[in-house]
Amino acid sequence: MKPILVIAFGLLSIFLGYKIYQSINAPIEFKKVRKERFSKVIAKLKDIRDSQEAYKTVNGRFASNFNSLIQFVDTGNYTITQQRDSSFMRYNKVYQIDLQVDTIIIDTLGFVKVRDSLFKNNDSYKTMMNVPGAQGEEKFAMKADIIDKQGYKAPVFEAKIAKNVVLYDQPADLLARENAHQSVEEVNGTEIIVGSLTDVSTNGNWPPIYDRKDQ
Repeated sequence: MKPILVIAFGLLSIFLGYKIYQSINAPIEFKKVRKERFSKVIAKLKDIRDSQEAYKTVNGRFASNFNSLIQFVDTGNYTITQQRDSSFMRYNKVYQIDLQVDTIIIDTLGFVKVRDSLFKNNDSYKTMMNVPGAQGEEKFAMKADIIDKQGYKAPVFEAKIAKNVVLYDQPADLLARENAHQSVEEVNGTEIIVGSLTDVSTNGNWPPIYDRKDQ
């Protein structure tokens, strides 16, 4: 029986050692995967935000779907203008004399393609709706609306994806802990979001660490 017990205890020691290693290594690997995937997802959300802001600049509202947004980026133009102060003389009937009237003149200098301005020499905007690294053909959910803010009709939009979709193959316990985050150093909540349908904001819910590379 002694050799059998030695083998059994040896196998048990290996098993317990593996479990201890996993308990230490799994959170480290999870953080590595999370940062890599979140960075790619947030980069896409930033592309969506930049495209939506350009759309609003030209159209006065946000695009309600990706087809409209992509078509706009592909064919839309910015108008380049120059604003200058000017004045002229106008006869005043009350005083019965010519008086100087100040005005602002806006000159159109030309046009710039939205595609060239935002994406330069690549066509990544054509797939901005696809969630990078997700299983299958997952797409961001996006909506646009007009909300009332103290009597002002404000256009808003929101694009988002659930963390569960991005981290689909990660341990359930670590994923549950991730979804419960409430910290200024983490992506809080169960989703990665840019914009809002209730507030006039185009901010994302990610911490500044994901913006440092852009800066």
